[in-house]
Amino acid sequence: MAERRPVNPADLMGKAAAAGQEARVVAARRKLANIRLTDEERRICTDELAEQFAVGRLDELELHRRVDLLNDAVTHADLQPIFKNLPAPSMYQPRPKQAGRWRWAVFAGAVWTAVPFVLVGLIFLVFGREIAAAVFGVPALLWTLVAYRWASQSRRDKPRR
Repeated sequence: MAERRPVNPADLMGKAAAAGQEARVVAARRKLANIRLTDEERRICTDELAEQFAVGRLDELELHRRVDLLNDAVTHADLQPIFKNLPAPSMYQPRPKQAGRWRWAVFAGAVWTAVPFVLVGLIFLVFGREIAAAVFGVPALLWTLVAYRWASQSRRDKPRR
């Protein structure tokens, strides 16, 4: 009798994510199937084939055969036999979502949340209660600083070209 191993939920999530990624690539290929290739897309495909040759997935004869097919290709549908048994070209990979401006809206909300505490801290400071001013004002200022760094993080994480 075969022994059953317990199912790891993380493995299932990874397989589901990979299947979803493959489905997006197939959908992108199907969507572009009847569209003519541009010179830039041919260059991208040539670079992809050269990379596959560099890592050892293709020998030199196979590389030349596929590049010749690529030069004769007219539409995106003609690329399918060229990349058979190879990873899909990068032009079919979905682009990562860019962080929107909603981070700055959250930052504005954090500032408006901190303003009353800063004002109360200033009032305490005016009346000579420095410790109470620090208890109210410093955490509000730190909260604003953390929110600013989080909101500006979307710009720092973008790849530079």
